[in-house]
Amino acid sequence: MYKQSLYSIIEPIKINTIKRLNKAKKWKYGYNKENDVIVISKTGQIGEVYSIQNLKIALPPKPKDLKKEDNKWVKKEYPKELDRIKTIFDWKDLPADFKNKWHVYIDTEFTKREEGHWFYNKGVPTYITGTHYMYLQWTKIDVGAPDYREANRLFYLFWEACKADVRSYGMCYLKNRRSGFSFMASSEAVNMATISSDSRFGILSKSGADAKKMFTDKVVPISINYPFFFKPIQDGMDRPKTELAYRVPASKFTRRKILSNERTAELAGLDTTIDWKNTGDNSYDGEKLSLLVHDEAGKWERPENILNNWRVTKTTLRLGSRVIGKCMMGSTSNSLDKGGENFKKLYNDSDVTKRNRNGQTRSGLYSLFIPMEWNFEGFIDSYGLPVFETPKEEVKDNYDQYIDVGVIEHWENEVAGLKGDQDGLNEFYRQFPRTEEHAFRDETKNSIFNLAKIYEQIDYNEEARYDAVITRGSFQWQNGIKDTQVQFVPNLNGRFNVSWVLPSNLQNRIIIKNGIKYPGNDHIGAFGCDSYDISGTTDGKGSKGALHGLTKFSMEEAPANKFFLEYIARPATAEMFFEDVLMALVFYGMPLLCENNKPRLLYYLKRRGYRGYSMNRPDKVWNKLSVAEKEIGGIPNSSEDIRQAHAAAIETYISNYVGVKPTGDYGDMYFNTTLTDWAKFDINKRTKFDAAISSGLAIMACNKNLYTPRPQIELQDKVNFSFAKYNNKGNFSKIIQ
Repeated sequence: MYKQSLYSIIEPIKINTIKRLNKAKKWKYGYNKENDVIVISKTGQIGEVYSIQNLKIALPPKPKDLKKEDNKWVKKEYPKELDRIKTIFDWKDLPADFKNKWHVYIDTEFTKREEGHWFYNKGVPTYITGTHYMYLQWTKIDVGAPDYREANRLFYLFWEACKADVRSYGMCYLKNRRSGFSFMASSEAVNMATISSDSRFGILSKSGADAKKMFTDKVVPISINYPFFFKPIQDGMDRPKTELAYRVPASKFTRRKILSNERTAELAGLDTTIDWKNTGDNSYDGEKLSLLVHDEAGKWERPENILNNWRVTKTTLRLGSRVIGKCMMGSTSNSLDKGGENFKKLYNDSDVTKRNRNGQTRSGLYSLFIPMEWNFEGFIDSYGLPVFETPKEEVKDNYDQYIDVGVIEHWENEVAGLKGDQDGLNEFYRQFPRTEEHAFRDETKNSIFNLAKIYEQIDYNEEARYDAVITRGSFQWQNGIKDTQVQFVPNLNGRFNVSWVLPSNLQNRIIIKNGIKYPGNDHIGAFGCDSYDISGTTDGKGSKGALHGLTKFSMEEAPANKFFLEYIARPATAEMFFEDVLMALVFYGMPLLCENNKPRLLYYLKRRGYRGYSMNRPDKVWNKLSVAEKEIGGIPNSSEDIRQAHAAAIETYISNYVGVKPTGDYGDMYFNTTLTDWAKFDINKRTKFDAAISSGLAIMACNKNLYTPRPQIELQDKVNFSFAKYNNKGNFSKIIQ
């Protein structure tokens, strides 16, 4: 049974509080700090609160007099009497009784544009924002009028929250192909421009040609097809190629002036423009924008860089600390080396759960991902609702065609058909992603490892229930007393992911030799670790500490060649990380191979009496070790031989135990974070890949015999068969020198 997770209806505010403030109409449009919600209602009252990708959005309350009418969205026909009126100049010359006849209609349209619209959809009271209403009712797209889609409703609710929140610079939307973003963004540009004065609206895309095409093929036709009462006076050509200029904003004609004979000349002098720019890092630099439409941001390739461009264009949306404009950014993602990597970083930096002290995300934007099953053509019913599962009864779409299979089953069938073509499968994932990981899939040619096998394993893991094979938790000393017994405690907030736990009789096994503690289960497995020395960093980022546990073949009750533990975190202090590592070592009774260029962890183990748990570098015998290596153990990362051996260890493990194995079974490497790190691994930039470093060292530790130096036997070209000669005169034989 498919369970959607895109949004939920929550109750973060006490009902009595809502009723009290609703009665007084005290809810203000914008961010409500006291209740940590973004109010998009403009009536002073709120109703349901939606959580969309962790953004809490308070909607208007359902009107008490809402009528069912069509029970679905139906675009209202534009009255023919008004359709003949093309400009405000035509309107002003019409008789007063004609104007009075259409006053209510025009006024209602302005109200819906401002406050949004309620209607029944399949028996459910449904709210759409004013921007969404303008898209559905008054926007002309390539197929005529847009269809109502539930996915777009959620998109526009999220976008309205971005506009309302003074902390937000807009949205970063990760989408699937043909989701309608370009038309929705174009519609919003025209909508905002036609109610703004002295403002500028910009368009960027993956190339200047694409930006121009969006302007001429989408923005301009939408503007031309607006009804006269929404359409400002336009300067220049009817169908401009570079700039759309409005001389008088439509807001000047609202309600009062639309019915009066006030002369347009008296209102002149207010300018608003929409234009496009060529793609470049400095596009719109030094300008002030009310809205920046950023189309295909995930496809910016070198030398143009979406990250560099956003650093520049972000300044066009603010005056000092005050956000005065918004960015509507949306895209599918290219492969990582073709613009996808930069867009991925921008998207991750837009996570609303990660804010600075000013309440802003790192990028200033808010990230939104709508899975493909919500917005895939051919699988949306006549009510605009996605058909997730294969229907048991007849279901029709907007074109009166039957939908006889669910979108999930259809998608899985497509995936199954591409199993033999990994690059084709990855492209399909990027175009029609069900997860963020799908959206940022890379091409197989861009990895030093077998990316096909890595993605086979990732896909297998995603199909399996994650919580069935992985337990999140923490290690702790029994009764809080250090250097006693260690326990593993499941904990959703823990820093460890564990897929296998030792049988109780093997836990905490310690061997003491000459007063030194040694791990009692070194025949079962070993750990690898990528450590760090400094608790904090100047930029607040810093690499994370990583720890991986791997088994090897043994006669014990343990799986062979299985990664059983993954730890990738950076606790508040380095000492907390060291203690986490120590407790894992003690619990499993296994040794650790760690790079010794950051030695604080190794000194920590020695100081606590656990030097015996720190492995010496396996490629040298004891008497060849340096003084420091004899003292604390570890392996250097500066040697090119070690680097190559490390990468080769991962490569061999992937070949034998990841993805589909020669037996036809899938591997049991369940840690997708590590698999993803392997996929991205760059041997020339190793420091960026904490999980890969740590896991590779674990593989080397379990196969240390492969690196043990062998004594060299020198073979001589010639064998000397000469014998010693003696002088035998006298009583004693003497050797002849």
